[in-house]
Amino acid sequence: MVGLAILVAIVVALQVVGSFIRIGAFSVSLVLVPIVVGAVMYGKAAGAILGGAFGIVVMINCATGVDIGGNILWVANPAMTAALCLLKGALAGFAAGAVYAAFSKNNEYLGILCASIACPVANTGIFIASLILFYHSTLVQLAGDSSVFYFAFVTLAGLNFLLELGANIALSQAVMRVVRAVKTDRALKGVD
Repeated sequence: MVGLAILVAIVVALQVVGSFIRIGAFSVSLVLVPIVVGAVMYGKAAGAILGGAFGIVVMINCATGVDIGGNILWVANPAMTAALCLLKGALAGFAAGAVYAAFSKNNEYLGILCASIACPVANTGIFIASLILFYHSTLVQLAGDSSVFYFAFVTLAGLNFLLELGANIALSQAVMRVVRAVKTDRALKGVD
């Protein structure tokens, strides 16, 4: 419980700081790595809790206007935006834990790498699908002369997603080291 609480604090702090780093109208999510760490170390439910904490901060930023792009969605549909923020974060964390559990049976590093990929894919995938399904008229207005799909995939999420995915893949080796250190420490203390 203490480890999960520390990771929640890290998630909140990173998301608050990340709120000021923008690519286009949306801020970069720096919190996906600690969400993956928690999902790998403590399981799918912990991943969902960490993703939920991320979602709460995103929702607050959308409602208060700190996240400009998110505020556009908030103004268009506050209830849907709140649900989107909470669900995409929680499901991204859950997905990381589920993918790790499935792939780590044969190779722990492969499990961590796949979890590191699954988290941003789920986060961005749910975001884009929700934009297209629930914010179509808002997207049409924002896209102007562009295709809605092009605008959603490339303009809104493209570079942000690639940065999140790249950071997660690049840091997957560090995640592996953290997991091994914690497992070694637990083994030495006789804790499972």
